[in-house]
Amino acid sequence: MASSSYLFTSESVSEGHPDKICDQVSDAIVDAFFAEDPYSRVALETLATTNRLVLAGEVRGPASIDAAKMEEVARGVVKRIGYEQDGFHWKTLDVSCHVHEQSAHIAQGVDAAGNKDEGAGDQGIMFGFAVNETPELMPAPLLYAHKILKGMSDARHSGRVTEFGPDAKSQVTLKYENGRPVGVSAVVVSTQHNENVTQACVRDMVRPFVEDVLPKGWMPPEDEFYVNPTGAFVIGGPDGDAGLTGRKIIVDTYGGAAPHGGGAFSGKDPTKVDRSAAYAARYLAKNIVAAGLAEKCVIQLSYAIGVSKPLSIFVDTYGTGKVDEDILGPVLQKVMDLSPRGIREHLGLNKPIYERTAAYGHFGRAPEADGGFSWEKTDLVEAIRSELT
Repeated sequence: MASSSYLFTSESVSEGHPDKICDQVSDAIVDAFFAEDPYSRVALETLATTNRLVLAGEVRGPASIDAAKMEEVARGVVKRIGYEQDGFHWKTLDVSCHVHEQSAHIAQGVDAAGNKDEGAGDQGIMFGFAVNETPELMPAPLLYAHKILKGMSDARHSGRVTEFGPDAKSQVTLKYENGRPVGVSAVVVSTQHNENVTQACVRDMVRPFVEDVLPKGWMPPEDEFYVNPTGAFVIGGPDGDAGLTGRKIIVDTYGGAAPHGGGAFSGKDPTKVDRSAAYAARYLAKNIVAAGLAEKCVIQLSYAIGVSKPLSIFVDTYGTGKVDEDILGPVLQKVMDLSPRGIREHLGLNKPIYERTAAYGHFGRAPEADGGFSWEKTDLVEAIRSELT
């Protein structure tokens, strides 16, 4: 039996982290296609290194989104993040585009035709998770790690703190007793900074962003508050370390508090169930917890390429459920069509809403008026309850 008292750690990375730059570029290009044609197909990867981006993948969509347009989009992302450094500058970096038309063999398996409904864009397993330890129904260590970096980023972009660079990482370790978070045992923040700033000053600048996020009285002991523990961090971003799309999947999801199917999200249109079914699974898990049917819930969905229905649905409420898990699976399939088309239509995923997901987590965010983060709504609560009465 798992211990009820333990330490658990999650990490986050800022939008200027090399891998996150790549996620945002890939998703910005998805958005560019969707802004022109909501039925575009995109599977796009980005590589970042010293003053260079490489775009690769396959697409099907409007001819207006050509190599020149993709380069323009990529430079725009780097500019918005704030990279104007000798080793990585939005204006001078080299952008190589190796994007080609979608494979006809993939298309024939995914496209709807005659009596055949649209199939999944690939095989795979996807997980969704929710837990009632935060108002956002997210694991607390990851939520706090995200919020620390988001606060620092907002201060940098506003000009309130000019010493921070775009690249940063955070890590938060929480103490759990009886399965509930009760305090913080350690916090780590590493942030890129200007060359003329001392490490003592960096520590003083970071501290208020941590204090603002953690519950009152939860700051760790001073010797467990680590800021730039290796020393100076001036060379950052792709000039210091290469980046790739899809390399921060645990940061993107639940910080290690729940299983992950292995597939990344960014750079993929929603016919790819790696993305859309993971959003659907989170949506369902969140609505189960929001309905008071469990304190904690994980859902697994599985698909085969070209097949429209999910092959399986698995629900686990970790012993906290008020309803038999064997009942919940069929109920969920009644309240939501879990085919790729059904997910896309229910959550309104054929929209340019993806670049914003590519930093600070795909989950635990507020639903937006234009359809962004629609999978964070709790509008299935009454439908689920009705099916159970």
